[in-house]
Amino acid sequence: MNTDATEAYFTELAGALRASGVPADQLARTVDELRAHLAESGTAPEEEFGPAALFAASLGGLAPEPGEPDRRAEHWTWTADLFNDRRMLAVHGDQGWEVEHLDSIGRFVCRRAPGVALAWEYRREVIAGRRRARVLAELDPEGWELCGEWVVYGYFKRPKAATAGPAGSLDAPPAAPDRSWFLSRRAKALLALWALASGAAYLSLGLPGFAMLIALGSALSAVCTAKLETRKGRAVKARTGTDQD
Repeated sequence: MNTDATEAYFTELAGALRASGVPADQLARTVDELRAHLAESGTAPEEEFGPAALFAASLGGLAPEPGEPDRRAEHWTWTADLFNDRRMLAVHGDQGWEVEHLDSIGRFVCRRAPGVALAWEYRREVIAGRRRARVLAELDPEGWELCGEWVVYGYFKRPKAATAGPAGSLDAPPAAPDRSWFLSRRAKALLALWALASGAAYLSLGLPGFAMLIALGSALSAVCTAKLETRKGRAVKARTGTDQD
């Protein structure tokens, strides 16, 4: 790879992004992520991302930093069960929805910047106990940012532009979905059984007992799913010699 050509490319890219109003810290992080991607792929920047000016234009609609007000941004909150959350995160991330955080009942609180929005990719990891520091240390150099936690799980995000180049931006994102619940068939079946048990609990224990039963069921579901995933990862590691946590 021609080092001088690479530096010239990123100088032009950074200048164009700066001129479009991208904050300095966000600009620096974006350039670092793109450099890391090129280091892994071994390709030239223009071959990977296209001309710097056009690539900068596609990145010019970067979403504001978390917590930064933007009244023009769309906001949407939705939820999914643990059997369906990763699939729906992938779908909604491709539509430009950025997860800001998870609220107190485990819903994904999202926003989407106006104009040219970024596509996002997500992953879910078990971060309970001693795993937390190790997972964060492994994912941070790859550009993954912790965007929410639920019981023993951590949800991570990063813009697709870091790995997909111009394909990581959206010129015409679709309208916001008209619903906010995305449950798998398995979850619907379990929910039906749970509704029967909850109804019986409400009749016998009253509202406080009913609320405690709901909370306990959610926590046990997350913990059991996490144990299954961790066990599967250890089995794959033992079989292949690679870490699949």
